[in-house]
Amino acid sequence: MTYILAGDIGGTKTLLAVYSPEDGLHRPVREATYPSANYPDLESIVRAFLADAALPIHSAAFGVAGPVMSGKARITNLPWSLDEQTLRDRLGLPRLRLINDLQAIAAAVPFLRPEDLVLLNDVPPNPHGPIGVVAPGTGLGEAFVLWVEGRYRPFPSEGGHADFAPGNELESDLLRYLQRKFGRASYERVCSGIGIPNVYAFLRDGAYYQESPYVAEQLQSASDPTPVIIANAMADSPDPLCAKVMEIFASVLAAKAGNLALTIIATGGIYLGGGIPPRILPLLQRESFMNTFRYKGRLSALMMQIPVRVILNTRAGLFGAAQVALELM
Repeated sequence: MTYILAGDIGGTKTLLAVYSPEDGLHRPVREATYPSANYPDLESIVRAFLADAALPIHSAAFGVAGPVMSGKARITNLPWSLDEQTLRDRLGLPRLRLINDLQAIAAAVPFLRPEDLVLLNDVPPNPHGPIGVVAPGTGLGEAFVLWVEGRYRPFPSEGGHADFAPGNELESDLLRYLQRKFGRASYERVCSGIGIPNVYAFLRDGAYYQESPYVAEQLQSASDPTPVIIANAMADSPDPLCAKVMEIFASVLAAKAGNLALTIIATGGIYLGGGIPPRILPLLQRESFMNTFRYKGRLSALMMQIPVRVILNTRAGLFGAAQVALELM
């Protein structure tokens, strides 16, 4: 029996898994998580994992947090430079691919099961229609999937870094705030884990909302403010400032997802991935989210035909990399 190796490579952690094509790819034979910063390079992690797994690997694919150009990539927030050919040679794996991490999630989408998803509307997907993926996590990832030569193929995008377009007067104020602070305002500056503290600071510093001493104390002791803001926004008694931050986040996410839907005419569906959407699901299930998604002027009627789903499967990127590795066999 031969096996395939898949990886989801991020600045914080690296997930590796071995799958048996004969048993299907929904359940790995072996899986492990490694703290990325504890290793000098990806090769070291893969060698440690394969030494423990001791299984014959036929092909491998790794989804990496950063753009992949001509088989080369740099990992965001890590001093790693990756090269497909070098990894093939040093690991002894002739069939190996590096792909963008959002491209990996996109590769998984056509194979996700009903339990992996939450439907935000009841529109059925066109079986061969274009599919869009928007994934707010630490950053804002984006990808799309097209039906090509009888099957779906995933394609990467860096659309999360496109210029932020405000949808109302408050968001216009936010845009000007971000431009003063950063010089340029992308969607990622708002709609991501690194963007949420920007929105919080804008509302607080502009005196739109008063900061709660309770939340301020938590933020002062937190290494990452984003989980604190999300937790207080989603609490049974939400903090007003945090709740407004996440209300803006959801509105901007809806508009951005709608932009991608228009760009590719995503009759196959828009899928919201990443770590944040499952944590704020009640906000995404509000009527206001879909109203904002569909609000595209003369093309609003077209938007009524676009399915919208939230990906609950936290291993979608790993699963998608496994799908790519399977195609290399």
